[in-house]
Amino acid sequence: MELLKRAFIIAQRNRKRIVLPEGTDPKVLRAADIVLKENLAQLILLGNPDEIMKTAASVGVELKGARLLEPSASEEKFKYADMMVQLREGKGLSKEDACALLDDPLVFAPLMILAGDADGELAGVSHLTGEVLRPVFQFIGKQPGIQSVSGAFFMFVNDPHFGHEGFLVFADCSVIPEPDAHQLAEIAVQTAKTARLFLGTEPRVAMLSFSTKGSASHPLVDKVVEATRLAREMDPELKVDGEMQLEAAIIPEVAQLTAPGSEVAGRANVLVFPGLESANIGYNLVQRLAKAEAIGPVLQGLAAPVNHISRGCTVSQLVNMITVTAIQAAGMAQGS
Repeated sequence: MELLKRAFIIAQRNRKRIVLPEGTDPKVLRAADIVLKENLAQLILLGNPDEIMKTAASVGVELKGARLLEPSASEEKFKYADMMVQLREGKGLSKEDACALLDDPLVFAPLMILAGDADGELAGVSHLTGEVLRPVFQFIGKQPGIQSVSGAFFMFVNDPHFGHEGFLVFADCSVIPEPDAHQLAEIAVQTAKTARLFLGTEPRVAMLSFSTKGSASHPLVDKVVEATRLAREMDPELKVDGEMQLEAAIIPEVAQLTAPGSEVAGRANVLVFPGLESANIGYNLVQRLAKAEAIGPVLQGLAAPVNHISRGCTVSQLVNMITVTAIQAAGMAQGS
């Protein structure tokens, strides 16, 4: 997979500081060891250092070069507590209460990012999505001008004729159940930015529907048409087109018949689904039936790179998501 190799090279060049709040988890430590040996990122593991090293020894990893940090005993905790009190001014949060909250690695991690002591975060191996993201929304928040956070999946299919050499990005597969037209447009623009970091070429965004260029009439079709118009307003340079059915988006022969003249149809590498239901089903179908490799969800729209990974993830998926988070951090540092 050339794109994965390219992603690893980008990560190695930048070596961003990624904090892993679940630093005592054996699976996290196996992945961390690989990341460190491959120089993909600088890692900060949160948890009791003695417990981390004991677990590392039990699974046969070294963790050479990792920073081990226990939030409850950290000197930075008091600085972070002052930041929390300031951020929650008027909410009745005392410094004592803030210090108590910071004993939780899932609270400590986003404050590290906010203070400039880390560049990104990945968690979720032993915690629910809400547990991971609640403090992130409270203390990091969304990018200026962004209304909604969304989630994209990188899909590596086994046919180079689709997308960009077999690589496509699907969104929103994980966050917004029923996006309105404005949210759908934001998803398109944000997913294009995410894709641009990894593709090495310009994204071509297809706004999916059960209709292609007016072949069906329905309020759901109207929503996608309006979202396409809004996405073009948000980013006039973006190659985005819709509404279109899936086959019109990815199969040139169908595109010639149903969407002639489109610079996206038949060649789309970013697929924006009309809702979470279709997006989640779609990426799972491609992953399970077409044996595609799925990496994600990659969260978009946050003010800092923070990602959540499922509890059933593999070590390989953890390594990939740490790498993705590091590349997001590099992109944000460069203003991408």
